[in-house]
Amino acid sequence: MTYSARDAFDKLAGAYEKNVDYDSPYNTDYERPAMMKMLPERLGGLNILDAGCSAGWYTETFLEKGANVTAIDISHEMAEAAKRRVGGAASILCHDLNEPLPFDDHTFDMVVSSLTLHYCKDWMPIFKEFSRVLKPKGILLFSTHHPFMDFKNFDCKSYFEEVLLHDVWKKAGMTVEVSFYRKPMEKIITDTSCYFAIDALSEPRGTENFKRNHPTNYEYVMTNPHFLIVKATSRK
Repeated sequence: MTYSARDAFDKLAGAYEKNVDYDSPYNTDYERPAMMKMLPERLGGLNILDAGCSAGWYTETFLEKGANVTAIDISHEMAEAAKRRVGGAASILCHDLNEPLPFDDHTFDMVVSSLTLHYCKDWMPIFKEFSRVLKPKGILLFSTHHPFMDFKNFDCKSYFEEVLLHDVWKKAGMTVEVSFYRKPMEKIITDTSCYFAIDALSEPRGTENFKRNHPTNYEYVMTNPHFLIVKATSRK
């Protein structure tokens, strides 16, 4: 994961904890409903790894649905925000996905990673670790930037080139620089398929709540894919 991402999210943790987790339509009315739609309604008794937990929305939601949750994030401040959110109900660690996961083989029924992987350059070692810590036929669910969005928004010269992109975010009165990687769809599918059998892909659409409260942004996401969601089963 890029160090600028770690630094950026350390700075943004307070904003995510207080505002973004509740007020950003791209989260509340776009990515999250689509992700949750691809999960079972009941998660009771399942061991879930929240890989890139941010301020803990998914961690809290999985706990409310009865799961046993372990959460990790590269940002110390985000991990602390998640801890404040759920108290001692989940095990929450500061950990870089580029490093081996500190868990035994066959620990989890499911790994969920929300809008995290595009900050990582090489997905293959990460997917290998996800597969290792998953039980046989365990589920991986992740969301990432849609390659079309980054190709269009950043005027990339070649769709097929993997590139490091740089952006400037303005949130909660702060200006924060962040870097992330753009991968073509073929690379996303190929890397995932090495350790997992892909069950479903989703290019989300905005909800009616998104349309009602943010009509301009809603029209954009209804005609331009913003995120990509992949659900897959471990091949082991």
